[in-house]
Amino acid sequence: MRTIAVDANPAARAIQTGTEVYAREVARRLPAAAPELRFVFYAARPADVPGIDFTVLPGTRLWSQLRLPRELWRRRHDLLFAPSHVVPFIAPGLALTVVHDLAFERYPAAYSRDALFYLRLTTRWAERRCPRLLAVSQSTANDLVELHGLTPDRITVVPLGGGEPPPCPRAPDASQERLVQLGIDRPFALNVGRVESRKNQVTALRAIERLADLLLVCAGPVADAKVAAQLQSPRCRLLGSVAEGDLDVLYSCAEALVFPSLYEGFGLPVLEAMRRGLPVVTAAVSSLPEVGGQAAVYVDDPCDADALAAAINRALGDRLRLREMGLAQAAKFTWDRTAAGVTGVIRELIA
Repeated sequence: MRTIAVDANPAARAIQTGTEVYAREVARRLPAAAPELRFVFYAARPADVPGIDFTVLPGTRLWSQLRLPRELWRRRHDLLFAPSHVVPFIAPGLALTVVHDLAFERYPAAYSRDALFYLRLTTRWAERRCPRLLAVSQSTANDLVELHGLTPDRITVVPLGGGEPPPCPRAPDASQERLVQLGIDRPFALNVGRVESRKNQVTALRAIERLADLLLVCAGPVADAKVAAQLQSPRCRLLGSVAEGDLDVLYSCAEALVFPSLYEGFGLPVLEAMRRGLPVVTAAVSSLPEVGGQAAVYVDDPCDADALAAAINRALGDRLRLREMGLAQAAKFTWDRTAAGVTGVIRELIA
């Protein structure tokens, strides 16, 4: 039986952002998507993730460049699958990775010098090292061609999943009680993602301040203290990282998702909102129209607070139609389809 090594370390991390969710959900489904292959899931730490039997290689700093390659040389798997674009410099054999976005090229000022150097180095190495690359959207594929000079035939677009129906919601009383505990005492629009300039929460707040009696609730870790300082307002609740159960409560109780990001490789919060029937207001940039389709309300300029406020009003007034369209749009994106797309490319490479 052919064996596939998977760098599942992102799936074992305590804090789960888009890349970690991708690694977790795809890894869980790989064995069922390709039962003729044996998958070995490597991580630096143990983690309780249903459906993933981790092989733990203890290590911390530079784990993917030092500890993982040592095991790969010892085991000599048929292929290494790296869900988060980092391919070890000294790993043997075939490799396949996923490019989630080139935000560091489009918005380099949002990154520290060290982070920018590392992202450029590892992405360029992955592009040289892998005969094929997976992109999570056509927008990311286009960026790889335009900004890094790849030929389209080397890129396969496999969108993210996450449009499956959500778990059963909490009872309304329990949800309202939790909102009060989180400091949310009136109707609110939700923004999900790291608090940083690229996510554009400041414009979202300026738009909310133009509307009557509506809060902006931001759920996500603070990556930029200056942006967080600009969000200190009676009309904003900055929650930081929230538990998965709390995020479900926020999605189920919000009036709308307001997501005026300047750039997204995919835009998972748009999908997460639509699958719960939540109206989505977002920007007509990068990959976001691919995800939202006809089921979202768009602004052409994500930095135009007046236009964003008007779009929020339209979405709130058309919520029933947007709910039905959003549920249908979300159903097009499932993690089973993502895993099938990934394993399809793996089969081609090892054939």
